Amino acid sequence: MHDKPTHLPPPEDVLEIGAPEQFAALAHPLRQRLLFALGHRPATVRQLAAQLEAKKGNVAHHLKVLREAGLIHIAETRQVRGGTEQYYQRTARHMAVAEPQAAGTAAMFAAFAQELDLSPAETHLTLRHLRLSPTKARELGETLARLVDEAEEEAEGRPLHGVLVALYQQALPADATSSV
Repeated sequence: MHDKPTHLPPPEDVLEIGAPEQFAALAHPLRQRLLFALGHRPATVRQLAAQLEAKKGNVAHHLKVLREAGLIHIAETRQVRGGTEQYYQRTARHMAVAEPQAAGTAAMFAAFAQELDLSPAETHLTLRHLRLSPTKARELGETLARLVDEAEEEAEGRPLHGVLVALYQQALPADATSSV
């Protein structure tokens, strides 16, 4: 038995979300918050419940759903007072949704809104519409992804910041599509 478990990095760098059970798992704000919480280091049910101010039974249930969807796994176990403590970890450092579905997107935004509301520091939130050619839109998307991927993380103990990046083509109004 050891006091502090040594954790390996997630097995994958990027996990592409596409399976129906993954979208179903993403469709609950607490599961989104659990994924956010597991973004940097593995944690136990007790640690996650304390961090998210949620009941342990609730956290355990939602971790089971995330695990069955392949979004998290048990990174390590250790014996404590006659029981086994499990450390959960995301299966990938980054999760990319190739074809977002409404329920998962709504849950992601709900979890994001909760995180913003709880933030003790000033937040930055901008919505802007730009007219871009397909080439410029692709270049902007690649630049945004690169900025997030290349952001240098500081040492343990520094505040954790969330980043949500989205680039989408705005849908035309229904009456405009019939005349195109």
